[in-house]
Amino acid sequence: MVHQHSSQPRLSPSSYEEDITLLLAPRLAYFAGVARQEHVTRAAQEMGVPQSTLSRAIVRLEEDLGVALFARKGRTVSLTPAGRTFLTSVERALAEVERAAESVQADADPSAGKVAFGFLHTMGSETVPELIRAFRVDHPRIRFTLVQNYGEAMIERLRAGDLDLCLTSPVPDAPDLVARRLDEQRLRLVVPDDHRLAGRKRIRLAEAADETFVTLEPGYGLRRITDDLCAEAGFTPRIAFEGEEAETLRGLVAAGLGVALLPPPAVARPGVVELGVTAPRAVREIGVAWLDGHPDTAPVAAFKRFLLSRRGHLLPD
Repeated sequence: MVHQHSSQPRLSPSSYEEDITLLLAPRLAYFAGVARQEHVTRAAQEMGVPQSTLSRAIVRLEEDLGVALFARKGRTVSLTPAGRTFLTSVERALAEVERAAESVQADADPSAGKVAFGFLHTMGSETVPELIRAFRVDHPRIRFTLVQNYGEAMIERLRAGDLDLCLTSPVPDAPDLVARRLDEQRLRLVVPDDHRLAGRKRIRLAEAADETFVTLEPGYGLRRITDDLCAEAGFTPRIAFEGEEAETLRGLVAAGLGVALLPPPAVARPGVVELGVTAPRAVREIGVAWLDGHPDTAPVAAFKRFLLSRRGHLLPD
């Protein structure tokens, strides 16, 4: 006797789960509608679908599950115990989908949507609050999710989809990103107020070759700029401390732990003197970056246009 084998491939547990989800998902709303009305005709009218379409969808749903969800009596139906159990979970799932849809629609609302915006720690006390204040003059209801971090971490979050835009330095150059230079910020050599150079207003960076430096940790854009400027001046800085925040470094300079190359502070700090650097040219470029090819919601597009309109005027004088 020859045994006939089914030509249908057997599904592994994981592929079965994916397959059953695809089968069930389009029919769940139909199931919930019939369960709510307990009548196929009324449910079809409520949902605006042909009664035959609705009936077929329910039959196929039960066949896919291998469980009777309804007891039928003419056009009237009532849930079986299995149907009541299934309905509880289906209603939760549909409500979650509805909440998710409402959330993304609200975030994309042109007048009251949301922008996920990342920026450097050094821009948090003055620059970013002023930017958002100016933007909200014409867009008062747009909301912001703000992330303050160092450059490489923000680029990672941009790629992960956590951010729409980020304000960073140096301006990134990567094939999957679009970046636009907005402004530049002069860096200063910060020294203790009793330092041998404290009486000067300007300095060539090479004059600080024998100094001990306090810097940001590797991975921070300002650390990379510091290393590059020192190399251009002909020396490798001796590092006494590596930190995560520019104002902490200023405090350590005031305590006499070393000198530092830093952007200007929002508020002058006692105990330090800030010297202009004449050579090499000590600046950091500030730019805005976003994912190439990533579609913008209306609020993101509006804020992007606003930032680009501030080229050359992003930072306070």
